[in-house]
Amino acid sequence: FNAYNLLGVYGAAVLLGEDPEEVLTQLSDLPTAPGRFEQVVSPQHILGIVDYAHTPDALQNVLQTITGLRQGGEQIITVVGCGGNRDATKRPIMTEIACRFSNRVILTSDNPRHEDPLAILADMQRGVPPIHFKKTETFPDRREAIFHAVSMARPHDVILVAGKGHETYQEIKGVKTHFDDREVLREAFGGRENE
Repeated sequence: FNAYNLLGVYGAAVLLGEDPEEVLTQLSDLPTAPGRFEQVVSPQHILGIVDYAHTPDALQNVLQTITGLRQGGEQIITVVGCGGNRDATKRPIMTEIACRFSNRVILTSDNPRHEDPLAILADMQRGVPPIHFKKTETFPDRREAIFHAVSMARPHDVILVAGKGHETYQEIKGVKTHFDDREVLREAFGGRENE
């Protein structure tokens, strides 16, 4: 994802005669893109990652990156949904990828638009491999899904909230209401401060 873009910028700058060390310094000072591997850390050292990954390739890339960062027995808990009125064929694929790379998977809504959220989730559930039924749960309410992920997490676990990233709304039946995964994750983490 972003690393490939930065590598391209680095290569082009060096080819144009820029000092490689200076280019690295400049690149390291760039702000991250909102909603792209954006991190929220809880007081209990649970790492939350909010990412716009809304395609199978993007979800696999972000989960492979998280897997590569693991240092021990940390769980990866993935909260993922698929948008309504969009490519329905990717829904079971997204679920299968989440199951393959995660210890726990929570299927939820992500801008169902004019589609029935439960029908979208049924499409997603078709992607759960039989060996992963026990580690997969479904919460149609995205807020409840995020809170549930936080409630099951232990210190140093990683919670990936995928699909919306920088978006600050949830669209249901043509109505957009304020919803920001980052805000909900912070709120859920705040509810665990005294643990």
